[in-house]
Amino acid sequence: MTRDRYPGLYQDHYGGMTDVGRIIMDAWVFGLLPEGETCAGWDRGRLQALYDKVHAAWEPYGHLVSRLPEALRARHARIYEAAVARARAAGWEPPMEDDDEV
Repeated sequence: MTRDRYPGLYQDHYGGMTDVGRIIMDAWVFGLLPEGETCAGWDRGRLQALYDKVHAAWEPYGHLVSRLPEALRARHARIYEAAVARARAAGWEPPMEDDDEV
């Protein structure tokens, strides 16, 4: 974010593969925002309010994709598969998790 304004999902790092980008995409999944709303120009307060709504929408499902009803799970897969493709085209590599670390 620059000057307390979000640049928009597609202008964010690697096409939105950030915490804020995932909030926006999750808002699309739950119908809290129309798909295509990138939140360009939004301030921190507005993004925090969106986060709160997204967080509440996930609560009945334990914040797990596997617990989403089929229609939401399919929408989530479609949105995130497109996001990953955009991000990889921009040079993004998924973070490597080391489950063996103590």
